[in-house]
Amino acid sequence: MMRRLGRLAAAAVLACVAGPAAAWTNHTLAAWPALAALPEMKAAPAIKAETLETFLAAEAPGLEQLLQREEAWARAHVALYPARPDALAFRAGAAPAELRRRFIAALRINPNMKLKLFVQALPGASTAGEATLPWAEVTTRRRESAAQDSVFLQLREGEPVAPLEVVATATDEPDYGMDIGLWEDNGTAYGRAYGFGKQPFGNPALEFASQAPFHMGFFHEHPIVYKAAGFLQRTYPEYRIHLWQSLAVYALQTGHAYWGWRFAGWALHYIEDLTQPYHASVLPGVSVTRLLWISTLDLLGGHEARKQAIILVSNRHLALENYQYHRMRDAYVRHDESDALIRAAADLSTDAGRETLSENSVRELISRESSSLAGATDSVIALSLPAKYVSDPAYVLGETEPGVDIYRLLEQSPPAAQAAMSGMIGGLLRNFGAYTRAFVRTLLARAQASPRR
Repeated sequence: MMRRLGRLAAAAVLACVAGPAAAWTNHTLAAWPALAALPEMKAAPAIKAETLETFLAAEAPGLEQLLQREEAWARAHVALYPARPDALAFRAGAAPAELRRRFIAALRINPNMKLKLFVQALPGASTAGEATLPWAEVTTRRRESAAQDSVFLQLREGEPVAPLEVVATATDEPDYGMDIGLWEDNGTAYGRAYGFGKQPFGNPALEFASQAPFHMGFFHEHPIVYKAAGFLQRTYPEYRIHLWQSLAVYALQTGHAYWGWRFAGWALHYIEDLTQPYHASVLPGVSVTRLLWISTLDLLGGHEARKQAIILVSNRHLALENYQYHRMRDAYVRHDESDALIRAAADLSTDAGRETLSENSVRELISRESSSLAGATDSVIALSLPAKYVSDPAYVLGETEPGVDIYRLLEQSPPAAQAAMSGMIGGLLRNFGAYTRAFVRTLLARAQASPRR
């Protein structure tokens, strides 16, 4: 039975990430108001855009040492960490193109990431006369990507840009393919070289599913779940956050503010992912008792209960994202900064007691809090939306009827249902905003503590 429970848990996680599911669809929409509420971000002077090649050429020796320290830290502090092969260690002393290749290999990210200079324009913003980049120039993904709906403004090296624009844009960038194809069974040459091993859960043949173990953190499941499915502990957002934060501090201290804020945005992405309960809990809304019962039925040949549980959890996960994205996008297009979700992300009232973050905060504060909200989150979605979309296992959200807009759909529901959904997601976005700001305060304090230059 334990083996069957493990397969059930794996299948459930797969269902949550097999489609277009991310924790938040377009992090920039929520990160912008969250960061703009910080006086030190809103008033920060412009910085100069800088290519990755320029940054590496100037700082290769220091980065070589920093990445050695990061690897040592990860091996010592990240549970079940798959050590980076020594052959991938970053080495200084090469031409710019080779430095870039070595750097990306040492970071163990998708080498197809173009990492061009750009910022994302908010929906509804005037971009007349601005040079733009096609969405395919910023993401490796080719299907079902929200990037297709976004406008990316091209930057030139040396061009002044607000730090707020850089970091808010970068919070969405890890969803553009950065962590896709990194496992040895993903069918990529770099996945076979990176040393992460086989993908712990999800379908390795499905592109977007391969990023899930980096963007989810199942740190607070019932012991019986870990006993049955120990592979669920192979999740690595802590590794990514610490790596990007260390690079951000280094870049800010050495006078490379553009890369300091871009790395900061990358770190924030994983922190913000964990404020979404479906990224911190394997099966929200499904008790351990129910999980065991479904597993028992599956063991006896009754597979329908397992299949239905997977579809329902996946649909509710997608419904949350769909509502958040369409509502926030619509508010920006209407230039409505009074929208409840935008105000929630910018709400400073919940920052008290969460002003800064420690190394343990990802596991013991952010994901713990999010996991504790998983059941209530799932319940609100189930009770607020028409059963067809979130309680009918014959319906697959995003496939049965492509293009469904949950926000518009909910506008036809009773006011109580609308208020419940708005209040629940607003609460999650308050956590999103509070932890986003806590990270930036912590980053600035560390960067200013012992400047290298």
